[in-house]
Amino acid sequence: MTETTAWNPDVEIAPENACPIAPVVDVVFSRWTTPILWVLHYRGPHRFVELQRSITTITPKVLTERLRQLERDGLITRTYHPEVPPRVVYEISELGSSLAPLFAALADWSVNLAEVERARRAYDADRQTRRKR
Repeated sequence: MTETTAWNPDVEIAPENACPIAPVVDVVFSRWTTPILWVLHYRGPHRFVELQRSITTITPKVLTERLRQLERDGLITRTYHPEVPPRVVYEISELGSSLAPLFAALADWSVNLAEVERARRAYDADRQTRRKR
């Protein structure tokens, strides 16, 4: 009898549901999640406008949507200060900070990006050569 683990799931599970990484990827690597978490982790709490200035290519609408989703997922906290004018501050949560080792491992792996680029160029050149035949 085989042991059921995250990497050796029950054979009755459909393959698309068997990979334990897929839900993590959906949460952590949604578009704009990593830049937002990076800013909040390394630069500390930010107001909305400060985040928008830090991540210049994100639209206000998309930033609002991502912040809501990240708050819903528990990766950031939103603190409303009832002042005049009202002030809202976003900061990375303990759960969000727990992703730091994952991001560090990915950053360490980024030394391989030059090799990925070489592989892409070789693949594209090979495909181009095949098309000309």
